[in-house]
Amino acid sequence: MTKKQLNELKILKDIAEILNESTDVKQMLQDTLVQLLKATQLHTGWIFLIDECGDYELMAAHNLPDALTNHQIQPMRNGSCWCVSRYCNGKLTKATNTMECKRLDEATVHDWGETNNITHHATVPLYSGKEQFGILNVAAPGKQYFDQQELDILGAVALQIGTAIKRLDLTKKEQEMRLRDERNRLAQDLHDSVNQLLFSIQLTAKAGTKTGHEASRDMFEIIQQTASQAQAEMKALILQLRPDGLQQGLVCALTSYGEMIGLNVNAIREGTAFLPASVEEMLFRAGQEALNNCRKHADVHDVNLFLSIQKEKVTMTVSDKGMGFCYEEYESAMLPTIGLRAMKQRVEKQSGTFHVTSKLGEGTTIQIVVPF
Repeated sequence: MTKKQLNELKILKDIAEILNESTDVKQMLQDTLVQLLKATQLHTGWIFLIDECGDYELMAAHNLPDALTNHQIQPMRNGSCWCVSRYCNGKLTKATNTMECKRLDEATVHDWGETNNITHHATVPLYSGKEQFGILNVAAPGKQYFDQQELDILGAVALQIGTAIKRLDLTKKEQEMRLRDERNRLAQDLHDSVNQLLFSIQLTAKAGTKTGHEASRDMFEIIQQTASQAQAEMKALILQLRPDGLQQGLVCALTSYGEMIGLNVNAIREGTAFLPASVEEMLFRAGQEALNNCRKHADVHDVNLFLSIQKEKVTMTVSDKGMGFCYEEYESAMLPTIGLRAMKQRVEKQSGTFHVTSKLGEGTTIQIVVPF
């Protein structure tokens, strides 16, 4: 075995160790890229993850020239390029030698910054089986050609990366399924035990209201009302743990939930599309919290729910004409309640935006916009 072959095996071994030990995609890609460039004595590299709609995100980069890190133009986060276009058109199926970089070409024309004499790069698709995830680009100053051995090693690394991304994706889905199963188990336990006990207390108290002693009747009525209220709260909690109603649609699920907690939900829906399960559940959880806030704080019975589903995003608005509160979104550094902050965090985990507008005596509006 030649020295070069031994070196290639070492590269693959070192990168395999990084990929096998990683639990975070972004950090994994960054560490792998740095190791690859160091081992191959290349200078610059970057990795795009690309979704089915062709939208890309820069997930890792090392030694990018100033022309590609221009904060005002943000050339690595905006605009199109030849390698992404070829990937989206299905024409990029293996390590390609070589492509002139459109982003660097435009940077030179518009004088966005120093290019470090980098003009070309090799492009490699990241895949596992028939599933593709994005592209790996590598370059070096003055280098305009990669020989077949270089492309082979890049292709082997790209396959390792794709397999690792798939592994992390499957692990995440498995964890979500386990969490969902645990929620279902807890919801079932609450229904079978605590909820039934509350129902028994309610029936017993109802019977006690028929006694002859007035003070006793009053006490039993209080117990009955408290048990009834606790039972309603328990049902709401069970639904929060296990949103079974989602199979009937998000609007129906939120409308039913609102009715269960004593609200009249006036719902309007525009557009139809299949929402990803994670987005739909997030909107349901956020909608639940918004409706709970209406019941507890707004002092109203009527709530407006608007859901608009477009080609690339979904918008959900929950509004009321209740008490409202003092809040100026663009002047406040933090949302005023834990519930609102939790909603905002849920939305931002799905790369969405969360806005609250409210004034005393004029009600509150919560708007959520999520891409998908």
